[in-house]
Amino acid sequence: MKQLSGLDASFLYIETPEMPMHVGALHVFELPAGARGRFVNALRRHIAARLPAAPVLRRKLAWMPLNLANPAWVEAEPELKQHIVEVQLPKGRGDMQDLEAMVAKLHVELLDRSRPLWKFHVIEGVAPGPTGRKRVAMYTQLHHAAVDGQAAVALAAALFDITPEPRALAPRAASRHKPFQLGMAEMLSGAVVNQVQQLAQIVRSLPSTVGTLSSAAVQTVARSRLVTGKAGAKEGALTLAPRTRLNATVSAERAFACASVPLLELKELGQRHGASINDLVLWLCSTALRRHFGKHGPLPRQSLVAAVPISLRVKGDTSADNQASITLVSLGTHIADPERRLAHIKAATTSMKATVGRLKSILPTDFPSIGVPWLMEAAASLIGRTRAADRIPALANVAISNVPGPAMPLYLAGARMLSNHPSSIIVHGMALNITVQSYDESIDFGLMACARALPQVRELAQAVGVAFDDLRALPGAEDDADASQDMPVGTVARKVLGNAMGQALRSAAGAVPKPMSRAARSARDALESNVGKAVAAAVPRIARQAVVQSVAGVIARKSTARSR
Repeated sequence: MKQLSGLDASFLYIETPEMPMHVGALHVFELPAGARGRFVNALRRHIAARLPAAPVLRRKLAWMPLNLANPAWVEAEPELKQHIVEVQLPKGRGDMQDLEAMVAKLHVELLDRSRPLWKFHVIEGVAPGPTGRKRVAMYTQLHHAAVDGQAAVALAAALFDITPEPRALAPRAASRHKPFQLGMAEMLSGAVVNQVQQLAQIVRSLPSTVGTLSSAAVQTVARSRLVTGKAGAKEGALTLAPRTRLNATVSAERAFACASVPLLELKELGQRHGASINDLVLWLCSTALRRHFGKHGPLPRQSLVAAVPISLRVKGDTSADNQASITLVSLGTHIADPERRLAHIKAATTSMKATVGRLKSILPTDFPSIGVPWLMEAAASLIGRTRAADRIPALANVAISNVPGPAMPLYLAGARMLSNHPSSIIVHGMALNITVQSYDESIDFGLMACARALPQVRELAQAVGVAFDDLRALPGAEDDADASQDMPVGTVARKVLGNAMGQALRSAAGAVPKPMSRAARSARDALESNVGKAVAAAVPRIARQAVVQSVAGVIARKSTARSR
């Protein structure tokens, strides 16, 4: 018996029909040439062989008497026909839009708590690929009480292969023949021991916790524009979130949409702008949200705020539980200029990392739970029934999570995975979740929203692609010579000539004596901004240097004559 941590169990207590607490993904697979039979049967055989390496799929909940404390995990064999099911797309195109609609429909179904908390839906009716090979999709559901993002990646490593031929696993030891049952005395004694250990740990860590919190609070207050009220406060400092239509009580209806951007190019753009992948993901989301709210209104004058999960895992820890916390990041959606918005986000994430770095060691994922189930379930029900999220101040507008994934293609039961779009949870007061995961050569976005609060979620996903085009167009911090290596020859030539002409014109104009008249300044500015571009586009390469030198000489001679 292993009792759930306070963080793990909280996902059980706050779950309601309007707030399902499972995560997962939409996967699209291409079957190998000559594949026969139903993929759902092949998948059941494959998962049956992988169960020894996936204990998270072989456990279920054992509830404490009277729901007094957190439940415990106990071993249980899954009935694979109940956990791996087949669904058929309605007759149509069988494209990504149809798959998105199917995920939105399936996501609202709660997992059966009397069974292991997972379910895989094999989706048939997907349109074949360009080569005519059959394709299928799979939508996975894993309860958040059992896994976080990193634990889900570890589970995928156990289930997937890096070659079409599945790898062999060591034989599994015989499992128990009788269902595992816990007596009431055993459950209660285990719960009491767990609570005593929790309290002892809190007492031991209290001195260091107080010191860390004091230091972090002082530095955070000094850095916050909200508290200091100074115009010169650090760019990217966090403020309270503005109220939007996303900050509402969510319904039981969902809307889901996908987007993808090339991973290698995103990395190159990150190097160009001195930004991390996470910074650029936040910028893409920010730019898409700004464009969306600018169209559908209203765009708040204050920046939207993202709730960003942070992992608390020690490197190499692949245990199947939740080890994460939440931090807040300003998205800079109030800034029209895209370069300034990126600078704002980089400053905001730098500030967040500085604060979290000090607090990471003391952020709790477990706490005493006697009586907590009653309180949390009552609170979740009350917030939903009274629609309190429509009135209370908003801490964040959207959840954005970026989970690193595998950098190579993966296979499941011999089928190659083409895409991996995550799906996650939304809650009262935050009706949009954007989860991102890298896979092979792509960054795949999954946008889950309340269908009433944000019915245009597919349009928002398309705006992510438009934002990526905007990012490509942003001038980078690197030298033009380095940036020009991958440009077409004609583009490079025009760029070099334009730069050379500008330098010559600025040098020549510098010979004009001061003070200059307004007319002279206007003429110089026009010459510098327009003539160089016109000549760069029209003059053959063989004459460029001569033209630059000639124009610079004419301007210098005329300037000298005027000074006399």
